[in-house]
Amino acid sequence: MTSTEPKARRDVQPMPMANRTESGGFATTEGTLYVSKPFRSKSSKKMRSMITFTPRKSHFDTTNESSGANEFRGFFTLFWISMFLFMVQTYISSFEANGYALSFAFATMFSRDAITLALSDLLLVLTTALCVPFAKAISKGWIRYYWTGVIIQHLFQTSVLFVAVTWTFNRQWPWVQSGFLTLHSLVMIMKMHSYMSTNGYLQYVSHKSDQVLKQLRHATTDAGGWNQALLDAQLRCAEIEAVSELDSNGDTTGNGTPAESDGATMKSFTDPSTAAALRKRLTAVSTDTQHRLDIPDVDAKVLTNGKAAGYEKPSDASSPALVLVYHADERISTIAKEFAELESELVSSGTHQVRWPANITLRNFAIYQVIPTLVYELEYPRTDRIRPVYVFEKTVAFMGSFALLYSVTESFILPLTPTSDQSFFRSLLDLALPFMIAYLLLFYIIFECICNGFAELSYFADRQFYDDWWNSTSWDEFSRKWNKPVHSFLLRHVYASTLSSYGVSRTTAMFVTFLLSAAAHELVMTVVTKKIRMYLFLLQLIQIPLILVSRMPAIKRNKLMGNVVFWLGLYAGFPLLCVAYVAY
Repeated sequence: MTSTEPKARRDVQPMPMANRTESGGFATTEGTLYVSKPFRSKSSKKMRSMITFTPRKSHFDTTNESSGANEFRGFFTLFWISMFLFMVQTYISSFEANGYALSFAFATMFSRDAITLALSDLLLVLTTALCVPFAKAISKGWIRYYWTGVIIQHLFQTSVLFVAVTWTFNRQWPWVQSGFLTLHSLVMIMKMHSYMSTNGYLQYVSHKSDQVLKQLRHATTDAGGWNQALLDAQLRCAEIEAVSELDSNGDTTGNGTPAESDGATMKSFTDPSTAAALRKRLTAVSTDTQHRLDIPDVDAKVLTNGKAAGYEKPSDASSPALVLVYHADERISTIAKEFAELESELVSSGTHQVRWPANITLRNFAIYQVIPTLVYELEYPRTDRIRPVYVFEKTVAFMGSFALLYSVTESFILPLTPTSDQSFFRSLLDLALPFMIAYLLLFYIIFECICNGFAELSYFADRQFYDDWWNSTSWDEFSRKWNKPVHSFLLRHVYASTLSSYGVSRTTAMFVTFLLSAAAHELVMTVVTKKIRMYLFLLQLIQIPLILVSRMPAIKRNKLMGNVVFWLGLYAGFPLLCVAYVAY
């Protein structure tokens, strides 16, 4: 959890500018992609660019060019063929011994009370829509997010989780239903938290932007007033642009001396025709500026919420106030830069230039709920069409993988459920391989089939829901790569938030992040097993010293050994937890 902002930026794959379309997207064989650039405000110190969204494909996607050219791609095909043959052999052996391929006892268990579970989950999803009126109240100024809104937000999230967990115990559901509703509740809570906290933070940015604008108007008083400051800045901007244009065109003086500029005034000996053309251009700019920036001068004391005497707070990046960054007065220029940075956070940098609070609508929230991400943004990179063949491919892959997962669970996990009178090590040995196969299949179903399917249906272009976690050499690398949506949420809303809000060290922020993650994992195990044992909680926290040890130079250099240790730990971890929670 200690990824820094520069590392996050290096992970972003640049798009080829040659394929840029007129609408601002990137043309590909699968459609047009739209990119939202990351931004970090120096004024607010919000490390938002630690999480970036950009058009990417998942590693196992059949349309991924890099994976399709990988020299090990044949092992992917081999895996599925081997799994198919293994399950066919299992079905035949079961039929010969028992007279049936599968008993379907597991299906009977997880289909119990299915209608009630579906209605409960639907109510959970509909409840999340309460975030919209909350965000609307925040944007209207009826609730100040820091800290009234923060308290309301956390009370609401805690209530949702408490009701969901209590309901699972009340219905006395088996572990599948209980685990599903609890996990989905946690997912919905993370989505709600990101939505409310992001909109709440943008309220803070908007309020601070109003204050900086007041300072900016007050600072222009000594420079001849608001209108005069705007005119001076516009002329200086035009002067810099003109000199830059002359330099880029290779214009030189009559004696071969190139034109020079110090960024504020021109120091060039241009020929008479060039000088006359430049004066004509500056005169035109001056006249146009006087017409476009004819705004009544207003004293900063009577300016409230960015509106006074007919003056409206700038609504986009081309607003008059932003041109003051070019003003010759250093104080005015500095305040204008701070204002520009704050304004940039309130507007998305994607194609649609969504500005807060225009994003606070039920439609926007519904789209966010469908998009497979736990981090809310004003705008995401999008595709321009849905590929029916792609959706069909992921649907078939889901059904086939789920059939394999069910078969492994029915045939090799449930019959070997450990008991307290069985050998501990024999139980570990019997369950290690079945649990690993089940884990790989479950990973593929969730992150490759379900996430990619919903991404396609919601026009979401960033499909990197996981990275090459199978090459991990340490547990912190695995935690970063295997579940990118959750990692992104923890990185922004726990790790980065702890760093920026409390000013603690990175080690402390990492500990807080692992502590919250461990508590969530233990909650799921408590609901599923109806026991409080804290085994998983402790195993999660043990990762922290292991991570620190893995960063030692002698260990980091031996990547092969690190990868072996990682796989051995993963192989042993699943059956160990099963035996511990079920038998003890």
